[in-house]
Amino acid sequence: MTDKRHIASKGFTIVELIITAMIIAIVGFAIGVVVVDAQSSWNVTYDKINSDVITDGYIARKKFDAVMRRASSRKYVLDSAGDWVEVYYYASDSSAVVDRYARFYVSDGTLNFEYGQLDPRATLGVDTICNNVSGCDFKQVGRSVQMILTLDNETQTNTIVSSAVTHNL
Repeated sequence: MTDKRHIASKGFTIVELIITAMIIAIVGFAIGVVVVDAQSSWNVTYDKINSDVITDGYIARKKFDAVMRRASSRKYVLDSAGDWVEVYYYASDSSAVVDRYARFYVSDGTLNFEYGQLDPRATLGVDTICNNVSGCDFKQVGRSVQMILTLDNETQTNTIVSSAVTHNL
């Protein structure tokens, strides 16, 4: 005769399977929410870093610094309202006199860079440095020239402050 108390079951009950499936589904859903949220945050950060106001601001700052550092410290003209700045520089290392000019100014929401020869005065070119300019001020701070540039593309605003000391005599 067999004793029914010693018979061991060799499987899971339906209740155990349902509870396990529910736990796996809850954990999987939680992991999915975390992954989707991380992807969304990454996309927002990527868009902010690579937006046109960020890249344009970087380009404007680099151009302003390069031109100002090459300019003569003896003379530069700053608009009294701070709307533009004009600097003078040597065309090459062999130039005996300052013979070129460069001018930064804003027109119709763009930051422009005009350059040319001084004597006789002739514009050699005008380059657009960046768009989406909502404000730009130039001022003298000690021995340096400062540019405060605000870019706004209606979704993001970026303000760049760049100061450069003119180096050449």
